[in-house]
Amino acid sequence: MSPTEARHRNETRIVADSALPTIVIIREFDASPERVFRAYTDPDLVVQWIGPRRLTMSIDRYDARSGGSYRYVHRDGDGTEYAFRGVFHEVRPHERIVQTFTYEGFPDRVSLETVVFEGLGGRTRVTVRSLMESFEARDSMLRSGMERGVREGHERLDDLLGGPQSGPADRRTETES
Repeated sequence: MSPTEARHRNETRIVADSALPTIVIIREFDASPERVFRAYTDPDLVVQWIGPRRLTMSIDRYDARSGGSYRYVHRDGDGTEYAFRGVFHEVRPHERIVQTFTYEGFPDRVSLETVVFEGLGGRTRVTVRSLMESFEARDSMLRSGMERGVREGHERLDDLLGGPQSGPADRRTETES
């Protein structure tokens, strides 16, 4: 376990269903659903936590409302870009987000994601269910390094939310396949 993982008590679980082409990500944060939801929908906060630490992120658009859309780009040290885009189909404050998700490197592989925010008395459980078009698309996403990016992003979100070693927003990460 790395020092970064050791300081976080919440675990990120990532599960690939053997019967469906889905990935389910479950994570608890030490913050209210309102605060966690804001971190998922406010572009000024989103840019601070989504993705791996080694990448920088810029947002072209992030209109987190029913019918809105988003596009953001991650860049690594050598300038390589990884762009993502989608449409928000439903944004229900503090409860649920339904959106599409597309990595522009594979534009024909669109997934449908449902994010649910469940209040746990001062804490929040976030469950993200991603439905892909095929098992091949799902397995390709898992092989892409997505798990590391999700875990590190959750650690960054912990720090943003005011996690055990930090500042303003809420907490935790790890994974299981």
